[in-house]
Amino acid sequence: MVDWPSYNRSLVRRGEIIFSYDFLDSWDYELEEMNKSKKGKPFVFPNCFILIISYIRISFHLPYRQTEGIIKATGKRLLPANPSYGHICKRINRLNIDIKKDNPHDDTNDLVIAIDSTGIKLTNRSQWMDKKWNKQNKKGYLKIHVAVNIQTKEIMALEVTDEKVHDGKILKKLVNHAMNNSTQPNSAKIKSILADGAYDSNNNFRYLEEKKIVPGIKVRKNSVVSIRNNRLRNKEIRLQKKDLLKWKKKRKYGQRWMAESVFSSFKRMFGEYILATKLQNMVKEMMIKVSLYNLFRRI
Repeated sequence: MVDWPSYNRSLVRRGEIIFSYDFLDSWDYELEEMNKSKKGKPFVFPNCFILIISYIRISFHLPYRQTEGIIKATGKRLLPANPSYGHICKRINRLNIDIKKDNPHDDTNDLVIAIDSTGIKLTNRSQWMDKKWNKQNKKGYLKIHVAVNIQTKEIMALEVTDEKVHDGKILKKLVNHAMNNSTQPNSAKIKSILADGAYDSNNNFRYLEEKKIVPGIKVRKNSVVSIRNNRLRNKEIRLQKKDLLKWKKKRKYGQRWMAESVFSSFKRMFGEYILATKLQNMVKEMMIKVSLYNLFRRI
């Protein structure tokens, strides 16, 4: 049952966070630290300020010039200076984004992770235009691969690729990033991985066996027990062939849909397309979106 008053307060809180001026308290200190080993022209704006600007831009789907206008209008009496749109663009794309900051409420030692991928359009061109003029989108799309903590619905790891990269090849990277991004690196442990048949491969089962992670991966329908298979994969094949429903209940496979819920929420917040045009800037934009999404989840 949804606690609607609490949910409403959290939505209001999101707006407060985006336009928060708490970064002014550490403005001078952060600039001093940033300029200690800086060669050439010193920094004028701290990274915390640039990060807030990136959150505002992403939240309202703004170009850089309109973003500059909003910063000027809202910070006339508070900010010591205002950056230009060109400066905002350069600084945002050089930020070091941490998508999984410390969360005081995240004290679990046995994480269950759901892994999946989805597509992000490279253009905002409408389907109506494509149908009317009988044209296909030749730009393709991005694939974002995520590892989701099913308890908190936070994105623990993110990988951005083009549409030609197979999902199964990204599992190892996602698990490694999820473990490295854990708030308790000395004690936190991934207990189980939930994923669909796209991640069914001997390499993935071998990797999970080495990490002592329980696989919740649904094998392909034509899978058979073989001496060439990894031992752990053979075990999962036997269990699923014997009684698939019992296996799903044992592995709690239904919780894999938490990743689909995250994708739905993520696209409603930030849209199904991306604003950047260069690949490295696309990756940075996705990192900022995931960082902001996790921030909203922690409210």
